[in-house]
Amino acid sequence: MKKQLLIAAVAATMTSVAIADISITGGTKINFTTVDFDSATKESTNNFNHEVDLAITGKTGDTTVVIKLGNLETTADATGVDIEDSYLTTKVSDVSIKAGSWDNGDNALRASGRSADKFSASTTMSGATLTYNASSAAGNVADSVKIAGAVAGVTASYEDTESGETVGLSTSVAGIKVSYLAINSDTAASDRSVIELSGTAGGMNIKVAQATADASTCISGNGWMGDFETTASAATCASGTSAYDLSNGQDVTSFELSTAMAGNTVTFRNTDVDGVAGSDMSFNKIILNRPLSNGTTFEATYTDLDDSVAANDSSTLDLELAVKF
Repeated sequence: MKKQLLIAAVAATMTSVAIADISITGGTKINFTTVDFDSATKESTNNFNHEVDLAITGKTGDTTVVIKLGNLETTADATGVDIEDSYLTTKVSDVSIKAGSWDNGDNALRASGRSADKFSASTTMSGATLTYNASSAAGNVADSVKIAGAVAGVTASYEDTESGETVGLSTSVAGIKVSYLAINSDTAASDRSVIELSGTAGGMNIKVAQATADASTCISGNGWMGDFETTASAATCASGTSAYDLSNGQDVTSFELSTAMAGNTVTFRNTDVDGVAGSDMSFNKIILNRPLSNGTTFEATYTDLDDSVAANDSSTLDLELAVKF
């Protein structure tokens, strides 16, 4: 009898663990990248890199806690784990609340950023979503108020921040999706905006976009148009050495063609950067993406870069094997 009671107790414990609402997701990618510089003054490079990310999610009722771990890479001389995001989401009546640390996401105009001690509260009234965002640093709170909704087929958002405003619009016209994003600053000559059109014709997915920056600011976003985030890591625009470190006032124009071919997705992209005399840059990308039977995805990307600084001209081949779980 005692053995039966013990077995029942152990079984009950195992059952409670099994049904706990905790999940782990993540991904891993391995890259081999070779860069061939046209100039004899720059040495070509060959590198292997890998990246591992994990997300742990726990749920109870309307409350969710998320912890995202990054920098799980291990090399001969360095190991480390970074807690990139850690936040709680819950609901109080009709108000959704989020608190903790999280990344604000990528867009075409500005670099993504992560900060601790953030707070967000949102609710929906008459079809419009109202959001209050705040973050604290050194005893000071920076906050913003955002309203978003849809009217007559147009999705619109407006956010009033301490340093300016952010405006977003999107709609579809005759099967073509049109979107507009503007980050306007209270500082003179420091506004940025991007407009994008996308659609499908003859089995081909097509995108066209143009991002513009005023004379006292620069494009520092990361998206399909290009990764210009290194610009924002410097104290001022164009203080880096890469061709992707854009200058104040430079504009970015891109187009993309993508189609399915023999089980692959094949993409061609062209990006031109201009607007500042003597600082033009352009690059072409050809990307082949193919899911493999072992659950991974293989991607090969060839980039040909032509910069106004001849020493930056290069050809790059990146081979990537990635998996998500």
